[in-house]
Amino acid sequence: MPQAVPQLRAVLIALAVVAAGVTPAHATPTPADAAPAITVERGRSQPVFSYADAVREHVYVESGADSDADGRPDRIRVDIIRPRESGPRLRVPVIIDESPYYDNAGRGNEGERKIYDASGNVTKFPLFYDNYFVPRGYAVLNVDMNGTTGSDGCPDGGGRADVLGGKAVIDWLNGRAVARREDGTPVAATWTTGKTAMIGKSYDGTLANAVAATGVRGLETIVPISAISSWYRYQRSNGVVYNYDYMSWLASYVDTDPLAKCAAARADMDARDGDETGDYNPFWAERDYLAGTLADVSKVRASVFAVHTVNDLNVRPDNFSTWWKALAARNVPRKIWVGQYQHVDPFDFAGRRDVWVDTLHQWFDHWLLGVDNGVMRRPRADVQTGPDRWITQRDWPEPLALKVPFHPAADGSLGLVPARRGQTASFTDQRQPEEAMVADVGTDAPGRVAFTTGRLPLDLRLSGTPVVDLRVSLDRPTSNLTALLVDFGEDTRIDWRRGQGISTLPEESCHGESTAADDACYRKVAANLATRPLEIVARGWIDVQNRDSLSAPRPLPPGTYGRVRWETLPQEYVFRRGHRLGLVIAGTDGTYSGELATGAAVTVDLAASKVVLPLVVGALHSADVPRDLSVWRGPGRITLPVPEPNFS
Repeated sequence: MPQAVPQLRAVLIALAVVAAGVTPAHATPTPADAAPAITVERGRSQPVFSYADAVREHVYVESGADSDADGRPDRIRVDIIRPRESGPRLRVPVIIDESPYYDNAGRGNEGERKIYDASGNVTKFPLFYDNYFVPRGYAVLNVDMNGTTGSDGCPDGGGRADVLGGKAVIDWLNGRAVARREDGTPVAATWTTGKTAMIGKSYDGTLANAVAATGVRGLETIVPISAISSWYRYQRSNGVVYNYDYMSWLASYVDTDPLAKCAAARADMDARDGDETGDYNPFWAERDYLAGTLADVSKVRASVFAVHTVNDLNVRPDNFSTWWKALAARNVPRKIWVGQYQHVDPFDFAGRRDVWVDTLHQWFDHWLLGVDNGVMRRPRADVQTGPDRWITQRDWPEPLALKVPFHPAADGSLGLVPARRGQTASFTDQRQPEEAMVADVGTDAPGRVAFTTGRLPLDLRLSGTPVVDLRVSLDRPTSNLTALLVDFGEDTRIDWRRGQGISTLPEESCHGESTAADDACYRKVAANLATRPLEIVARGWIDVQNRDSLSAPRPLPPGTYGRVRWETLPQEYVFRRGHRLGLVIAGTDGTYSGELATGAAVTVDLAASKVVLPLVVGALHSADVPRDLSVWRGPGRITLPVPEPNFS
C-alpha cells in the first residue's frame, strides 16, 4: 500500500509526456517505423536527435506594422534550426531569441554573430541554446527584430513595430500569420506544437516582456534577462533624464543599413520623446509593458523566469522589481534569479553556469513539454548575497524583511529616533559625480548633506527597495534630488564597475553538441573583486516638480515646504558588522544623469524626513544602530569607475 501513490504518480507522468509527443526513457521500445519521439529521463529531455543533421532554414513573417512607411508590411526574418525528424509526425516546441544585435554588438560574452552559408541559411547560431536544446527535441529560432539584420522596417525603440514583429512570429507558429520563403512561396509551420518560449538578455529580453504583455496565445513562458519593462524607467527616473536623444541613437546603432533609410523614424522619436521635460507622455506609454497603451502586464498568460542584477546601471533594476511585483499581484507562475553583477547573463555568473543550464533546461521541459520535474516546487528565488554566496528563499524580496525607518539629524547622525523639531540641513543643487558626493563625509560640502550611523554591532541585510521620504523647501520652482545609500567600511566586494563584474578566462566549458561551424563551447569567467573603503549600495533620483505625477509636473512654490517621496533602485546587500550605514542627499547626479543642475538652494526639514530600508532582521533597537560620540570623518575621494556600455 505505501508504494501505490509513487507508482500512480509515475503512471500519470508517463501518460502526460506521451500525450505531449514525449516518450519516457523507460518506455517499451517502439517499432522502427513508429513516429520519432522526444525522450525524458529523470525529469529532463535527453539529447536523442542529431544536431549536425538538423534542418536549417529561414522564412520571412509578415508583421502587422509598416515602420518604414513603404506601403508594405514589415517582413521579419526568422532563422530556424530544428530536429531533422520534426514535422507532422513529430511536432516540437520552440525557443525564440529575438534580437536587434545579430549583426552589430553580437550576443553573449563573446559577442557572437550569425554566420550564413551560400544559400542564406545560418550555420552558426549565437549562444548555446541551439546546441543544447535542438538535440533534446526543440526548435530554436533566432529572429531579427524589425529594422535590423535581415528584417524590413525601422527599429522602434520598444514601440509598436518592435512588439508586433515578435508577436507575428508566434502567431505564425500557431497558424495565425503569413510567412514566406525567399522566393515568396507561402510556408506553414507544420513541424511545431505552437508552444513557444522567448528568452534573451537586454533588448532581447525586453521583447520577450513586451510580447508576453500583449497576451498572445501560444507564448507559454518567457525568460527575460536584464530586461526592460518600462522604457521610461530605462531612460528616466521620476522626471530626471539619464540620456538625451537616446532612443534615436539606439535605433541608429542597431540598424546597420544606410542612415537615410530610417532618418524620418528617428526624427519622429526625437520629436516625441519629451527630453525637454523628462515627463511621462504618450511616447513612453506605448513603450510601457506594465500599464501601457500597447501592452499591459494584466494580459500576460506566460510563466516568467526573470533574471536581473542589482548593480545593472544599463537596464536599471527597477525594471525587474516593478515587473516582478506586478506579476506577483496577478499570481503569474514565476521564478527569479537576483545577482550582484552589472549587465551580465546568468550563463556568465561566476561558478553558476552548470546550475543555470540545468535550471533553464528543467524550466523549458516543464512549460513546453509538460514534464513534471519539480522545478515549480523549489524555492522561487535564487539570490546572491556576496561574491561567492548564493541563497534560496521562497520569494524576492525576502518576505520577512521589515521596513525600518532611519532618521537623519543635524549632527550628521543617522538612527532610529527622529530628529528634534526645527532641525534642518541645507545644500545647493550642483552637478557633481557620485564619487564627490560620498567623499569626506563629516566635512561640510556645499553640494550635499550626509548622515551616518555608528559602527554596526551586527550584520544588516537589505532586501528590496528603499524609500526616501523628505520634507524640503527650495528657493526656485524645482530641483533635482539624488539620494545615495552608502556602506562605509573596507571590504572586498564584486567589482561590477569593471568588465561588468567578470573576467573572461581561457578555459572553456561545453553545453550541447557541436559542428565545425558552430561549437557549443564557451570561455569560463571569474568574478572581478575590488577592495574599497566604501560602496554606494542604492541610488535614486527625482525632479521635485514630478513629486506627485510623472506626467503633470507641479513646481514647489519657493519658500514653502513640500513632501518629496520616491523609491531608490532596489538592492540585495549585506552591511557588515563594524561598518557604517550612510545616507547622502544631493542635487544633480553627474555620473548617471545628463541633466544640468538647477542651482536651487535646498533645505531639508530633518524632523519630518527619513529613509525606509527593507531589512532582514527579527527586530531592530536603538542599541543596534549606535551613534558616534563625535563627528565621524569618512574616507577622502576615491575613484569609482563608471561601467562601460554593454549590449551583448
